Amino acid sequence: MTLLLQPQLYPVAYVVFQVIFGCGPENLIYEKRKEWTPGQGEQSMTFAMCIGDAEKLEAHEPGVQKTIVAVVQPTEPATQTSHVRDMMKNLNAAAHWQHIALRTPDLLAFHKHALERGMNFITPILKDEEDNLIQCFSGEWFFPGMQPSGMFFEFLQRNPTEAHLKAMEGQNRELWFRDETFLGLYGEKEREYQSGKVTPFISFEVFEKIQKEIGSKKLWEISEADISRMEDMMIDMAKPKSAAR
Repeated sequence: MTLLLQPQLYPVAYVVFQVIFGCGPENLIYEKRKEWTPGQGEQSMTFAMCIGDAEKLEAHEPGVQKTIVAVVQPTEPATQTSHVRDMMKNLNAAAHWQHIALRTPDLLAFHKHALERGMNFITPILKDEEDNLIQCFSGEWFFPGMQPSGMFFEFLQRNPTEAHLKAMEGQNRELWFRDETFLGLYGEKEREYQSGKVTPFISFEVFEKIQKEIGSKKLWEISEADISRMEDMMIDMAKPKSAAR
């Protein structure tokens, strides 16, 4: 998970993770820095902590249930744009969960399934050599008339098979998703926010169509037949975009 924090809370969180959650130096996955203005010194952009020791509980599959939290603060100079600062300002929040990573045993199959039903991604499927995984990132959860929420998903598959890697050959993969994964995603979101065109999780057209189909029904009144009908509708609406890929 990625947690965005206001700068005042960022160093306090570093202490809290160690004192309250029991994270030691061995639990610090990374800490990345950047000097925005020459001569003014580096700023800590993000650190990631691994919480808990699932290996003691999951001896048959070590590490699967570990929780990793990446903490990010806006460090850009006040005169420079920052999508993280904008997100925090839009939400008027001290903290905000930005994205959650969901693991799948077959990312290529899920990616195809999601595209065929109108889901938007801001990246193709990307290969991270350092962590031996493939991953992709979704659009943000928001709807017409609202500001972008700053919340999206990462989908990943660890230890991809040779068949999966071969299937990815020829795709337009971005080289920045290697050991520079965080900086690459940070730059991609910055480009989105500077352009003023943030990609939604599902298109506004699909959102409005689903909303119209639901109508005034309460949640418990939405039947399996309704879900099936709306899925067919989402597939039909996504066909032109899928055919263009």
